[in-house]
Amino acid sequence: MLKLKDIKLVRSRDELAQIPDGKTLINTINAFSYNNAQKDSLFAEALREGDYLIPDGASIVKACRMKKAKYQPLERIAGWDLFSFEMNRLNERSAKVIENGQTRLKVMFMGSSEKVLSLIRQRVAVEYANLDVVTYSPPYKPQFSDEDSAAIINAINAANPDLLWIGMTAPKQEKWTYKHWNQLNIHCHVGTIGAVFDFFAGTAKRAPLWWQKHSLEWLYRLIIEPRRMWRRYIIGNVEFLWLIARE
Repeated sequence: MLKLKDIKLVRSRDELAQIPDGKTLINTINAFSYNNAQKDSLFAEALREGDYLIPDGASIVKACRMKKAKYQPLERIAGWDLFSFEMNRLNERSAKVIENGQTRLKVMFMGSSEKVLSLIRQRVAVEYANLDVVTYSPPYKPQFSDEDSAAIINAINAANPDLLWIGMTAPKQEKWTYKHWNQLNIHCHVGTIGAVFDFFAGTAKRAPLWWQKHSLEWLYRLIIEPRRMWRRYIIGNVEFLWLIARE
């Protein structure tokens, strides 16, 4: 079980700059993942034992304040915020490396379909032109076999990226990364960012800024994709309130 009053959260976007270099696991938490962590002990452990946990949900921020949690975020930090910060920082570092005549730095995207990854490669080439890009599309199945996981691990280790994004939706991405963490022989930040792959590729639309500022991004997604999102947001939000009250 995961208890909000006990977990350590990154408090603000400014604190992202304080995350040290080296092999570091950064996960996100919102109402959906909090709900699932109450039923899935491995998922709860993955969120609790990762190096950093980002409050990707206004509901998490408000609940931490209401519960007078040990770590109270000052603001919501979306997965997109983490992505933009890390990508901009790496792109700037790579520019300096290139100036010194060295090989440009590398970002790797592991997850999603080849179609989405192709669009990601195209956009990175334009917006983060100093970076090399490596992608890997895993098999589309609920659970990977040992052979599938070995192939993914080998691809990541062979690429040896300077930044690694894992995008397979929660809780699959967090559980897989946590389970195989010690087998990843890498030196970089690793972020599990799910839907950001689709947002960046343009295959899914993020809520306009007004909706984001007023903590209504969930409602925008519900309106855009009611069939897929109604259970997550209508039932899930009620469940979240009940679980927080019980905690």
